[in-house]
Amino acid sequence: MRRSGIMDDTRPIWIRDPLAILADGAERGIVVTDGRIVELVPAGGTPATADVAVFDAAEHVVLPGLINTHHHFYQTLTRALPAAMDRELFPWLQALYPVWAKLTPDALELGVTVAMSELLLSGCTTTTDHHYVFPAGLEGAVDIEVGVAKRLGVRVLLTRGSMNLSQRDGGLPPDSVVQDEDTILADSARVVAKHHQRGPDAMVQIALAPCSPFSVTTSLMRATADLAGKLDVRLHTHLAETEDENKFCEQMYGSRPLDYLEQCGWLSARTWLAHGIFFNADEIKRLGKARTTISHCACSNQLLASGCCPVCEMEEAGVGIGLGVDGSASNDGSNLMQEVRAAFLLQRARYGVTKVSHKDALRWATKGSAACIGRPELGEIAVGKAADLALFKLDELRFSGHGDPLAALVLCGAHRADRVMVAGRWVVTDGAIPGLDVADLIRRHSSAARAMQLG
Repeated sequence: MRRSGIMDDTRPIWIRDPLAILADGAERGIVVTDGRIVELVPAGGTPATADVAVFDAAEHVVLPGLINTHHHFYQTLTRALPAAMDRELFPWLQALYPVWAKLTPDALELGVTVAMSELLLSGCTTTTDHHYVFPAGLEGAVDIEVGVAKRLGVRVLLTRGSMNLSQRDGGLPPDSVVQDEDTILADSARVVAKHHQRGPDAMVQIALAPCSPFSVTTSLMRATADLAGKLDVRLHTHLAETEDENKFCEQMYGSRPLDYLEQCGWLSARTWLAHGIFFNADEIKRLGKARTTISHCACSNQLLASGCCPVCEMEEAGVGIGLGVDGSASNDGSNLMQEVRAAFLLQRARYGVTKVSHKDALRWATKGSAACIGRPELGEIAVGKAADLALFKLDELRFSGHGDPLAALVLCGAHRADRVMVAGRWVVTDGAIPGLDVADLIRRHSSAARAMQLG
């Protein structure tokens, strides 16, 4: 066996003797080869796999790679925007849409790079994105996102979002950022055909994602569900985020949001929903029966004072729960490890110490999130699963004096991974993304943000 820090050869890697690991029967670590976990090494054991390279993980807590189930990458360009501060969801959107209407391809690429980099550095190995703003000239938004994901080496499920109900139609977005139904459906089919990969090794997948019931027509909601079924891809949208949304749906469609969703052919295992705060008990049971899942966005919900997702009732009803950082204009960050802590604290405050533990929050961000996006091969350290891993050190002041290493990640507020592996390849080493000039990225990204905000 040869020691290697970077693992630049093609031999199996033994991630050996971790300080702690979120897996049973892997006290001496795991063996990774060809992008998959092939062996768990128990206490007192050594690998059965021959000729392994060794990565000494004695200083690392090893987690399955975290999975982000809801985001809006472009919003890194409008963090802490004064015009949108201290507003609830609808007026917040109305303040931001005119700024987002100035989004350009170059600005989007920078915004996406910042968001994906921030996620990777927080231990996130798979991320979704919900891009629904398409001003003139930005028709290739999803293509831009795919390019950035491939450069950084992150696994993605990118959604082709949409809006076709503008202010003149009684919706919230300005006319300049919406598209017509035919354009949306044609491009949805295009990006799926061009980019969607299938199977357990897929690095890029596509889903279809009308923004919300108050920004698209019923016709588009139904047509998108039909297209997703034909193309066999997943569906995503915002739902039941605020009471205002409930009132809007009742006034516009004569039904509550979940009833409307079902009428449009969306209530199924193909669908995962962002937020899911204002469902009643009967609706939660229906979600569980349909195997529709929920992305819990704790930071965004707190910042916008939207409410709190009832995760315990949902899980008791069989509803899968994942975590999402949501957009960086309603979270102002893209750090999934911090989202784990936020979700833990928010739900602990709601349910008490006996119903929510740090392991629940970690489960939501891993196995739960994997279920949200239909990727059972992700989110777990087990033989046959993808070699997507997040390794954290506990050498900062915030961790000094800790007892349980896994608990310390959540309770003491871990926020930066030391190493991240995606599909068996290190994409973060020593707390940095190899080859990424962060200072230059900040300079260019900040300049693009100023141009949008002031232009």
